[in-house]
Amino acid sequence: MLNLVPHFMPDADRLARIFASATSPTFFLGAVAAFATLMTSRMSSTMERVRTLNAIKEDDQDRAHLKADLNRLLRRAALLKSGIFASLVAGVCATVLLAVLFATEFFGLTYAYGAGILFTIATIFLGVALVRFAQEVSISLDEPDKY
Repeated sequence: MLNLVPHFMPDADRLARIFASATSPTFFLGAVAAFATLMTSRMSSTMERVRTLNAIKEDDQDRAHLKADLNRLLRRAALLKSGIFASLVAGVCATVLLAVLFATEFFGLTYAYGAGILFTIATIFLGVALVRFAQEVSISLDEPDKY
């Protein structure tokens, strides 16, 4: 029984391999997190604009025309919400991938089961998030935003 314990205790070389295999998913996860933060910031400012426009009274003739922009702003918020959700799914997949790779190396397994599928799913969801972000950017700046 005592001979089995050292097998699960990684030496310095094995630890180096564990950390090396975790590098790529960690960078991917960091990029996904930064992207989600960017979209969350844009959504926050979009929703602040929606709240500001909703606060305009109907009898305010000087600013009432700005309320016509509400549909576009709500569409932007919906695109950002969809993009944030997709990037979070990509982040969860990257986190699970990181755990699978770590466990594979730690336990000395030959194959990282599901790693390719997880990476593919994470990449697809990141692509969906990028498309949603591109759609939001394409409608983001309009004449009412200058007021």
